[in-house]
Amino acid sequence: QVRLVESGGGLVQAGGSLGLSCAASRSIFVDNSMAWYRQAPGKEREFVAAISRSGSTTSYATSVKGRFTISRDNAKNTLYLQMNSLKPEDTAVYYCAAQRTRYSYSQTETDFGSWGQGTQVTVSS
Repeated sequence: QVRLVESGGGLVQAGGSLGLSCAASRSIFVDNSMAWYRQAPGKEREFVAAISRSGSTTSYATSVKGRFTISRDNAKNTLYLQMNSLKPEDTAVYYCAAQRTRYSYSQTETDFGSWGQGTQVTVSS
């Protein structure tokens, strides 16, 4: 069974930090690049960060570059997102996602075929 389960969301003040985790089924984690997306109320889901299968390549949305760090632990089948210097505009439901195709790498939402249920991040001003 393919599963992605996010955790670590919550309420934090602006300027604070929060770390998200995504526990994945090994079958979709070990050979696939992964990503974080987010969706704010009334807005489209948007790309946040991506990481290659080995972890050697990462990509970030301009809005989070320098503040967020994506990482993965292939031994634990877990994806992470460390969020620092949080802003109220970072408030959203955060989703982890796995690529449809093994060994590929992109930031295109339609290339990701497995999604978690999401975890809420709220940043107060």
